[in-house]
Amino acid sequence: MQRSIFLFAAFVLALSGCSVGPDYRHPELPTPAAWKQPGAGNDWPQRDWWQRFALPELNALMEQAAWANPDFGAAVARLREAEAQVKISGAALLPSVQATAGAARSRSLSTVPKNASKPVGQDSFGASLSAGYELDFWGRLADAQDMARAAAEASRFDQQTIALTVQAQLADSYFLALALDERLKVAARNLANAQATLDAVRARASHGLAAGLDIAQQESVVAELRAAMPPLRQQLRQTVNSMAILTGQLPDAVAPPSRTLAEVTIPEVGAGLPSGLLARRPDVQSAEAQLKAANADIKAAEAAIFPDVALTAQGGAQSHQLSTLLDPASVLYSLAASLTQQIFRGGALEGGIELKQARYDELLEGYRKAVLTAFVDVENALVAVEQGKEQEAAQARAAATAREALTIAQGQLRAGTADILSVLTAQRTLYQAEDLLVQVRLARAQAAVALFRALGGGWQG
Repeated sequence: MQRSIFLFAAFVLALSGCSVGPDYRHPELPTPAAWKQPGAGNDWPQRDWWQRFALPELNALMEQAAWANPDFGAAVARLREAEAQVKISGAALLPSVQATAGAARSRSLSTVPKNASKPVGQDSFGASLSAGYELDFWGRLADAQDMARAAAEASRFDQQTIALTVQAQLADSYFLALALDERLKVAARNLANAQATLDAVRARASHGLAAGLDIAQQESVVAELRAAMPPLRQQLRQTVNSMAILTGQLPDAVAPPSRTLAEVTIPEVGAGLPSGLLARRPDVQSAEAQLKAANADIKAAEAAIFPDVALTAQGGAQSHQLSTLLDPASVLYSLAASLTQQIFRGGALEGGIELKQARYDELLEGYRKAVLTAFVDVENALVAVEQGKEQEAAQARAAATAREALTIAQGQLRAGTADILSVLTAQRTLYQAEDLLVQVRLARAQAAVALFRALGGGWQG
């Protein structure tokens, strides 16, 4: 009997590890041969892409965010959870072993003397070692571990996606803070200019050379410029507070940037070849890892239809005296093999397979969307970078022209050859041109950040 059990176990072990269900295949999706808007060369960004802006303040913020950002810390914890789940799922592929030892004293009818002597108890000593092993004959347990591994891989990619998102948000917030500070300076400079003009108009009015309407019109310009500043201050403070959240600090620990947006050199960004983009996008890699997990889940569901095969073994010793516990006569053992087959579950197993297949199809569409989004992100960022460069140059010329026009209008006003309306128009035009120039520079800087992000930020799986 013992030999038969061992032969059966050896036979099942030899055949275990089979797998049922569909093997995973990488989805073949079309990729563009080239970008519509070529980038600056075919080199991919580096991991520390933000250092290309040559801003020590931004570098320090990125370093702070790398270890203190709450979202990134939570992503690291989720990755640890997923890796622990891999260990748990892998335990089912190994035998389980349990050791027990004990001593007992009991009294029952069999230990009570039939004469009038004093009842006595009976001692019992035992020690045993038991083992159980479920043979993964159809690969169900291995598929479950594969699913856990793919889920852990997806968590790792998600962690990188979150890191890239935090970096891009921090860079955008930094440049926004620079722009808001510079827009405040533009408003203050134009306010000082308008106030000087108002003083000049009042002086002319005192000599009868200007009317009260001229004063009122110039006062309206001064009031408009003053009114434009509080919202900018509010937005600047809120942006700095957002930077505090991104770097895991309290609001009072982060100061507004000290640089100006005009000093920032926008780096040229290489876009690489479209064929290499998907391997550099952690969000796309995460979508495929989830697809692998779903495929392994289908395989496990199909394997669940087939019978489960298990082996159990137990050995030990039992004796009424501790001194004889190790005698050969006290040795006990048992060996067993079992096969369990589901007969009827009302279609639950078949429904489970259909559920897993539908989940796979859903994730496949999600993967397709992630791929399409990746290419669109790069194309949008490339055109934004290129057009932003042209727009900044054109807007800089417009601001210079408006500044010159105001100088001429003010000179003519002092000479009495132009009225206040010319100055008012020139003032409003200059303020709008300079304010828009700052916003254009911000859009260009953020477009470069968007391109770094669309290219995966230099990440490589």
